[in-house]
Amino acid sequence: MPFPYKTVLITGATSGIGLALAERMINSGVFVIAVGRRKDRLDALVKQHGSDKVAAEPFDISDLSALPNWVKHITTTYPTLDSILLNAGLQKTLLFTNPTAIDLAAHTTELTTNYLSPLNMIALFMPHLISLAPNPTSIIVVTSGLSVIPLPRCANYSASKAAAHSLVWSLRAQLTGPEAEHTKHIKVVEIMPPAVKTELHTIQPDLVEMGLGDIGMELNEFADFTWGELQNEEREEVWVDQQRGWKEVDAKRREVFEGSVKAFRGMGLKF
Repeated sequence: MPFPYKTVLITGATSGIGLALAERMINSGVFVIAVGRRKDRLDALVKQHGSDKVAAEPFDISDLSALPNWVKHITTTYPTLDSILLNAGLQKTLLFTNPTAIDLAAHTTELTTNYLSPLNMIALFMPHLISLAPNPTSIIVVTSGLSVIPLPRCANYSASKAAAHSLVWSLRAQLTGPEAEHTKHIKVVEIMPPAVKTELHTIQPDLVEMGLGDIGMELNEFADFTWGELQNEEREEVWVDQQRGWKEVDAKRREVFEGSVKAFRGMGLKF
């Protein structure tokens, strides 16, 4: 089935996965609201494709206090917005074996960008998405394979993505539950990338020093696969074949989760 959403907001759209998916959506006739901190790159994207196909919205999504007014601006300016793709992310090295080198402020920003900002945006955009019923809408969240199996080198990143992964499961359960007739038109999709060759790695000096700055799957290969998966109406999670083992582990956890949801609802707990 073709991608049903006509206006998609994408965070982290200035590079990497966000930019790659933005370009594929634009080329498929989807109007993209491109969000990122680097205005020059957003402007270049608009210049390349035209303002009738993409809009630039420079914004730092880690500024939580500014989010309410910004979301109001977005939904007022783009009332046809029917999908949000929350992709922006940061990854930092965190080594407790070298505590004097730990930059707690940087890791707080990492947690805010990877988890608290998506949490806030989902809550703030929800009234708008609900208002579009019965037309289909969606919330697409980019987490990571590391949300299931953490990488000790980037402990905070892995933990923040695990939090987002957990949030997605609970969000989907709520929006499709017996108390949720008004939200069943909102689809929740999770993209769980493996390591992909993007700036997420190349801007990290320790990885570059180890010769691992270009580690991962080719960006275009991942983006082509993911865009194909997003056009599958039945798809709720996007995994690549290389992650088969991790997917199997997570599927068992999800089976237990869904069983517990059913059990708690059977006890009369409403959510």
